[in-house]
Amino acid sequence: MQQTSQPAAVDAKWHPQERYAFLYLPLLALLVTIVVELFNHKSFTEGLTGFWNFLSQDPLAMLVNVLIVLVTLVPAFFLRRRVFWCALVAFLWLVCGGVNGFILLNRMTPFTVADLTVFETGLDTVPNYLSTGYIILLVSALAAVAIGLILLFWKGPRSTQPARTRFLTGVAALAVSGTLTGGACAAAFATGDLSNQFANLAFAYEDYGFSYCFLQTWLNRGIRRPDNYSRTTVEKIRQQVEEKTAASTAVPQTDVNVIFIQLESYIDPSMVQGLELSEDPVPNWTALKEQYTSGYLTVPVVGAGTANTEFEVLTGMSSRFFGPGEYPFQTCLTDQTVESVAFDLKANGYATHAIHNHRAAFYSRNEVYPNLGFDDFTALEYMPTVAKTPTNWAKDGVLKDQILQALDVTEDQADLVFTVSVQGHGKYPMEQKLQDPAITVEACPDEEYRYAMEYYVNQVHEMDAFVGELIEELSQRDERTVLVLYGDHLPALNLEAEDMESSSLYRTEYIIWDNFGLEQQDEPLAAYQLSAAVLERLGITTGLMNQFQQTFREEPTYRANLRLLQYDALYGSGYLYEDQGRYEPTEMKMGMVPIRITGMKQQGETWYILGENFTPYCVVTEDGRQLETEYLAPWLLRLQDMPDTADWRELSISVVDKHNEILSNTE
Repeated sequence: MQQTSQPAAVDAKWHPQERYAFLYLPLLALLVTIVVELFNHKSFTEGLTGFWNFLSQDPLAMLVNVLIVLVTLVPAFFLRRRVFWCALVAFLWLVCGGVNGFILLNRMTPFTVADLTVFETGLDTVPNYLSTGYIILLVSALAAVAIGLILLFWKGPRSTQPARTRFLTGVAALAVSGTLTGGACAAAFATGDLSNQFANLAFAYEDYGFSYCFLQTWLNRGIRRPDNYSRTTVEKIRQQVEEKTAASTAVPQTDVNVIFIQLESYIDPSMVQGLELSEDPVPNWTALKEQYTSGYLTVPVVGAGTANTEFEVLTGMSSRFFGPGEYPFQTCLTDQTVESVAFDLKANGYATHAIHNHRAAFYSRNEVYPNLGFDDFTALEYMPTVAKTPTNWAKDGVLKDQILQALDVTEDQADLVFTVSVQGHGKYPMEQKLQDPAITVEACPDEEYRYAMEYYVNQVHEMDAFVGELIEELSQRDERTVLVLYGDHLPALNLEAEDMESSSLYRTEYIIWDNFGLEQQDEPLAAYQLSAAVLERLGITTGLMNQFQQTFREEPTYRANLRLLQYDALYGSGYLYEDQGRYEPTEMKMGMVPIRITGMKQQGETWYILGENFTPYCVVTEDGRQLETEYLAPWLLRLQDMPDTADWRELSISVVDKHNEILSNTE
């Protein structure tokens, strides 16, 4: 006799816990949120005060963060493998929270979705922050969790509810959790416990919670369309700018070399109140401030985010108009051009060079720089062997010869040389790393950071020496030159606004040196005003954004009009470009000098390749096959593999970065 099945009874017998899922999931969401917020408020290293203040002062924000996590758990109701889904989602939230906690210990900007766009870059820098032992332990832990999740998926419990029941339950759960989340957000916005405007990203994470802010960095991208955006408003601004510019009587000086050096995490240590050192670590900087134009520079980031300061200086645009934590280099500038100081100077006959003593692909510079008007880009892969800091960053001394070479390769043109340094990059060791430092810390506002500060000021001391040596070389050249020096952001040394002489975490300094007697005009500037201020001193008014920055800074509508012009240029209809058309990307070369093979010779069983401008990243190729190559000198490589030819004309050179990405090939 055939028995009829009773799925509901069987389900109740074997899985009675399913009726409590509406209780289990909120409890899991609460637990996950608590752990994530403990990381977010650095409770494991600095105590529970920050977490408790968030919990007690912003309860609605805490509730919203719990509900956001809950919404990501609710799809478990649709699935048979509910436990697996909950374990997977909880693990991902905890990983994000842990990554955020680790990042906050090493920089002053929290973890954002934008960081995922530079994921490979982040992995590349991990050895600079963690020892090999910690990396092995971390990888082992992640592998163990991955194996556990696989076993849970394979062997874990499965719901016996029919698909229709699971679907209805899931829809109901989503409706309930979605309604609760929307209502909690509305209440939190009404009471001020939440905001979608982040003046300071780090403070927003502390005040509004990780889950909410991380979600905002994903959903709130680009520049919002201004309410008054139209062809008429853009043309009106353009007309006003052109009228103001036409009134200028300045004569353009287009025979002046213009060199920008963006100094990584660079500040004059005397800006830190309560810090006493054995001697002035930056004597060149100190002397230059007294003799040449200088002032505070307001930058958009603190402790990290180099590319956003770079974006502002190059384009004259403010990165604050974008979504929180967004990097325009990773979003809107990868596939379109925009006016820049490079394009403006190219229009005046300049050759344009970019230099950076780190990976070419860092922040996608090798893709973005053609869209900003550079003729060539010399990254670490195109430099000879460089000295490294104890934390494995390239020292800036190598940049002096690269900058001078950029001036020499185009003898018949004035040059723009935009340089980004890296020596001052964190992490700054908390233990004594320098055995005989040139500069010692006598007193520190935070004794826990004494050795980190000592390490930092000694790197800054070497960077200052590089600046001094470069200026000495430039002074001896028979070329009129302007050198613009500035720090991209404060170092990640647990500094607070009250620790700074400027009373701000968003102010570094700039100096404009020259060798032909420009008038000293000290004034505070924002990073997006700096290049226009430099060109104004040279009488160069090319480019609408450049003109706008030169003529509109004192106007009451300045910020609103800047936002409108940025929107039009990057996301709008491009009314700015209707007369001239959009800028065309340059056919940018990697490296400013050609890499050549000039011969090959055999000694015993070993082949040597002779040539010019070789670097440690050069790989000999034959018919597309890469031969194992050892760098010996800029003119000599040794092959570990046997080539199939003795004719050097059948060989070529590929420049390959550490991730095996081919950056360029010789013809």
